[in-house]
Amino acid sequence: MSVTDPVPLITVHDEGEAELVIGLLRGSDIPCEWRMTTQGLAGIGGSAGPREILVDRKDLEAAEALLASQKG
Repeated sequence: MSVTDPVPLITVHDEGEAELVIGLLRGSDIPCEWRMTTQGLAGIGGSAGPREILVDRKDLEAAEALLASQKG
């Protein structure tokens, strides 16, 4: 699944959190990817730093609803 018209969904703290969100989205058939942000120390020292989760523009509403449903 590839993202052709990427828009930001959420920014998470690190690669581990990004992988959890990616797994949730992909498990619901929502194409997504992540990229390192320019915040903090992202890109220095390997996997440290925040990640921005991207989804296709057409899937943004469904992705937001899915994440909202996961909040306690």
